[in-house]
Amino acid sequence: MQNTTAPLTTIAEIGQHEGQPITLRCWLYNLRSSGKLLFPTFRDGTGTIQGIVPKAAVSEHVFDTLKSLTLESSLTVYGRVRADSRAPSGFELDVDDLTLTQRIPDSTPYPIQLKEAGVDFLMEHRHLWLRTPRQSAILRVRATIQRAAAEYFDTHGFFRTDPPILTPNACEGTSELFEMDYFDDDKAYLTQSGQLYIEATAMALGKVYSFGPTFRAEKSKTRRHLTEFWMIEPEVTYLDLDGLMDLAESFLTHIVTRVLQSHRADLKLIGKDVSKLEAVITSTDPGDGSQSPHSGFPRLTYDEAHAMLLDAHARGLLPAAHTYGDDFGSPDETYISSQFSKPVMVHRYPAAVKAFYMQPDPLDPTKALCVDVLAPEGYGEIIGGSQRVDDYDLLKSRIESHNLPLAAFQWYLDLRQFGSVPHSGFGMGIERCVAWICGLEHVRETIPFPRTLNRIYP
Repeated sequence: MQNTTAPLTTIAEIGQHEGQPITLRCWLYNLRSSGKLLFPTFRDGTGTIQGIVPKAAVSEHVFDTLKSLTLESSLTVYGRVRADSRAPSGFELDVDDLTLTQRIPDSTPYPIQLKEAGVDFLMEHRHLWLRTPRQSAILRVRATIQRAAAEYFDTHGFFRTDPPILTPNACEGTSELFEMDYFDDDKAYLTQSGQLYIEATAMALGKVYSFGPTFRAEKSKTRRHLTEFWMIEPEVTYLDLDGLMDLAESFLTHIVTRVLQSHRADLKLIGKDVSKLEAVITSTDPGDGSQSPHSGFPRLTYDEAHAMLLDAHARGLLPAAHTYGDDFGSPDETYISSQFSKPVMVHRYPAAVKAFYMQPDPLDPTKALCVDVLAPEGYGEIIGGSQRVDDYDLLKSRIESHNLPLAAFQWYLDLRQFGSVPHSGFGMGIERCVAWICGLEHVRETIPFPRTLNRIYP
């Protein structure tokens, strides 16, 4: 008999109602039967739970309705929560009654059945694939990563400032930018980064960050690339490269901590070994002030990383020897990051392979004061940042040497002409962070609706 006074709850919070009647709004994810006993599995977006329905314990209508119910039909279930150590969540639901919201007709069965399906088929049905427990768990972890990222800056004196998505010029060349028609025959571009604009807001507010979508028209098919993704970018005045690396370390430690606090069950469902994340936040600080008081992320110069790659090639661990002076490719980043249990910071790359706005190292002007943070387990770069050029004449000469339109950057040069100060910042792609923390093989699973070189549907 329906208990309309039973409190409404979610599967994530169902343990708070052990032994009590509850109301659950959900979908039917799976259904097994054993004679006069039904075992429906319900999902509600926060998790899944198995129901127990003995034929003798419910009305004939309830039993027959459930027995004939199609997958992904929506319903409201009334029942009593029971602890069961054998259940994945530790609880099961003794079903008393139900109210149907929609029954999917037998003539149009739910496209994604509980069996193996190819990636192309699943991507064509991404809007439905999201409902499966693993994909839902990934999205829950993603949401916490985004919340923790913003939370870190919001609680450390940063102001969120939003840069434009449409920009008037191609800051570092047009090959990786999406061009579009603007008014009066002008051209505009979808942003690659909010960095240049938040340098301006940093000069107004001191510590700022932006958080929004970015776009890359790079024609890449690797497992790490998307054409549309989300980036969080802090920018801080009076901050040098060492301070920037401390900031990135503290920031990542906060994110991993929050995920472990909230999503151990989700990570287990996804298949992630949480001990690998626990290693990231385990402190190795000696306590004497000689080391950053966070997680002790290892730090390598470009030269040290290059030597590591040469050694790996000599031992047959890499197919090709790295050429000194070149940037690191994905296999190089994968190898370096796989050698550490924590994110590793590689800093001071050759200035010739880095962006025009990166400050040269005063001890060796051929090197840039920049850093890439490589995630462990072979996941490669998740953060890229640098100390910015703060001298007007040097920045102007760098813009000219990179054959960039000087007039388009006059506003950016103004930041060095009127009250310039040393400043630094970095960018972190949310999707690469999700891929690392969840242990995903391909970045397409890290975002609800991925946009890639060959996919813009659904």
